[in-house]
Amino acid sequence: MELTIGKIVNTHGIRGELKILPNSDFIEERFEKGNELFVKYGNKKVSLIVESWRMHKGCILVVFEGYHNINDVEKYKGLELLCEVDGSEDEDYYYFELIDCQVYYDDQLLGTVYEILESEAHDILRVQRENKKDVLIPYVDRFILNVDIDDKRIDVDLIEGML
Repeated sequence: MELTIGKIVNTHGIRGELKILPNSDFIEERFEKGNELFVKYGNKKVSLIVESWRMHKGCILVVFEGYHNINDVEKYKGLELLCEVDGSEDEDYYYFELIDCQVYYDDQLLGTVYEILESEAHDILRVQRENKKDVLIPYVDRFILNVDIDDKRIDVDLIEGML
């Protein structure tokens, strides 16, 4: 299965670095040296092997093996960066799969996840409630009791003041 892990938004410098706006979790694993990523360029699937990467102002700067000049990578600006994942591990899921999940607190429907906010400490689910203010729920074990991707259901435990 192909998974979009970011968008190539620009080049950086003249030595072939690409600026990636990430939209994936597990950034360290996705961009590990030697990992194969790819882009769809025209009718071709172009394989790119990560040589190095670093964080820079909320983006990821990546150099791919064999691409050490701005002229080699400029053509990929605006394309999505993809990776191959196997769906064999049923216990794992991706953050994009949490979007549109219904959130329950004490078996009562609280609302629907419509955004995941990233922070340095942990990610945060933004839950939209009907005719009420959104609820922000830290995505940590203390608050997230159960996630069932198949049923699009998340059970949470909240503390006073969160609602």
